Amino acid sequence: MANKVFCPKLLKNLGFHVRRLNSAPSPLSAVPPLNFTGDFNAVPNLVEPAPQINTTLHHHHHHLHHNTNNIINFDDVKELFYGVPTMKLIRSSMTLQMAAIDPMVDLGMWIMNSKLMEMPVFRELMLGFVKNTFYEHFCAGKDLTEVRRTVTNLSDSGLKAMLDYGVEHATDNESCEQSTAAFIQTIESTKSLPESSASFVVAKITAICTARLLKRMSDLLRWEQKDPSFNLPWKQESLPLFAESSPVYHTSSKPEPLTVEEERDLQLAHERLRKICEKCLEHEVPLLIDAEDTTIQPAIDYFAYSAAIKYHKDDQPLIFGTIQAYLKDAKERMVTAKKAAEKMGVPMGFKLVRGAYMCSEKELASTLGFKSPIHDSIEQTHACFNSCAEFMIEEIANGSGAVVLATHNIESGKLAATKAIDLGIKNERQNLQFAQLYGMADGLSFGLRNAGFQVSKYLPFGPVEQIMHYLMRRAEENRGMLSTSAFDRQLMRKELKRRLEVATS
Repeated sequence: MANKVFCPKLLKNLGFHVRRLNSAPSPLSAVPPLNFTGDFNAVPNLVEPAPQINTTLHHHHHHLHHNTNNIINFDDVKELFYGVPTMKLIRSSMTLQMAAIDPMVDLGMWIMNSKLMEMPVFRELMLGFVKNTFYEHFCAGKDLTEVRRTVTNLSDSGLKAMLDYGVEHATDNESCEQSTAAFIQTIESTKSLPESSASFVVAKITAICTARLLKRMSDLLRWEQKDPSFNLPWKQESLPLFAESSPVYHTSSKPEPLTVEEERDLQLAHERLRKICEKCLEHEVPLLIDAEDTTIQPAIDYFAYSAAIKYHKDDQPLIFGTIQAYLKDAKERMVTAKKAAEKMGVPMGFKLVRGAYMCSEKELASTLGFKSPIHDSIEQTHACFNSCAEFMIEEIANGSGAVVLATHNIESGKLAATKAIDLGIKNERQNLQFAQLYGMADGLSFGLRNAGFQVSKYLPFGPVEQIMHYLMRRAEENRGMLSTSAFDRQLMRKELKRRLEVATS
């Protein structure tokens, strides 16, 4: 039976996204590209023919409070859901309702992790059910042909798309090359999409460099942070990876240098990222690099920052790294990197999220005898996110930097939107963006869109089997984030009732 990948009790109370740290890669994670037919040497064809929390936010809170509720209008559901077909509203409402039923989610997760899935007939039945419910709600399609339809529909409703090829952990150089080819094909596909409909292509460093090598690199980078005289001959120019408050307890003793083979594999990973970045420059689509757990995040930041220094278009960033606001050092680390980039004349973008590995981060720190790197309460995480958002919005107002505020939290959305409008940067579309997961927080997405902001949906795509664990996380998150899910269902029901009354009047 597969490892259990959630911490339901904590999730239910705090609504964090959770994945297990240091668990063996799921066989569904390390899969070949999307049209795989059994030949691992085939080039993939994805398209079928046809810290210190800044308290200044609370200082502004009083004079903002009177108008934050007016920035995003949730009262006019007709305006909120314009362009959304009635059948999609019905399906979305039903799927979110199912995901909010605890016993159903528990049963689904138990089945997906059980030996029943090894029975071909039962597996086929379950995958069919998932495809017609959660998959169609949370995913953009099995390949880029289906993705094109989803993106077109989003574009028609005034939203943009972040294209996320649904693979995470590569296990060797062969699977790294397959993932790289898939990322490049995803980038190339943007030229056939409606103009400006793709805001980002998403890449996971764990798909182009093995987790084992990322862990080795992170240990060495942490030791360099402890001992600046420690020499890393392979290290390229980068931005600061750590703050004074950053945890380094993962590396308790001086690590061995990279072997010749490891350095060769590292060079191959740099080469893969180079190809991806150059393709993004060619097609004028930014690259968003996802975050992982703190065990390997230093190496991921290293790849992101070193690439950002090399690849950008004039004063617009090409690379957006991810900052997880549930980490205590998030604000200090982001400010340090941003200021260093500014001093070097490097345009750097950030995606700001709350975080995805709460249970496992706490468990690892406890095992090693250290305090958790995660904020002690959800309120502190909210405060950190809002403070980071405020910092970046002020930087943008001063003509520097870019940020994607990836949040399902309505209060955070209102605060950021109000701050941006107060500073007159609502129309700085390339530099300030909001994002939500496809199939979640639609009310917030449409509300921000109607307020004049650029809003994207994070679109994972791939066969059902390939992103099954992603779907299970969405179901668990939806149960954990009860307020956002319930609010969306309430808005959808209100609009469906209005449409029914209009149709029968």
